[in-house]
Amino acid sequence: MEKGYRAVTVADIVRRAGIARNTFYDNFASKSDCFLATQDFAVEESLQRVVDAAGEEETWEARLAAGLGAFLEYVASEPALARTCIVEALSAGPAAQERYEQSLQAFVPLLRRGREYSERGDELPESLEEAIVGGIFWVIYQRIVRGEAEQIESLLPDLVDFALTPYIGAESAQRATARL
Repeated sequence: MEKGYRAVTVADIVRRAGIARNTFYDNFASKSDCFLATQDFAVEESLQRVVDAAGEEETWEARLAAGLGAFLEYVASEPALARTCIVEALSAGPAAQERYEQSLQAFVPLLRRGREYSERGDELPESLEEAIVGGIFWVIYQRIVRGEAEQIESLLPDLVDFALTPYIGAESAQRATARL
């Protein structure tokens, strides 16, 4: 456990939410159940924001940049929620870890579309999208742990470049990133 950081209790949750303990237990069987519901909410909300932002763009590269930008904006706007779902989930038990893995996997199909636009789409490694998503989440994880979640949107050009390069090459990715 991090220095100066303690586990959140049900008493902490009800106090922060301004609800009665009974209300908490009317909605959740346990603190763990509440944690999992929080993860589900955050994944659903972030995916919806990504899909909505990406849907407004015409090219795959622009869709990727817009979707990633929407995700980073969500993380920056909800640092406590991001910490819960990206950092704390990894040590919150098997069910939370499984949900975390499912959340990463939910972003894979959005990247996999890049194979259709790549001259080398058939040659790309099968695990490429998982590696890109994992890399992006790792960078975000690191920024959250360092207390820099609010500035996370500044990573957009680097992360877009990182995500695009395997599909369209370094030069094309840098040109696409320069427009951000």
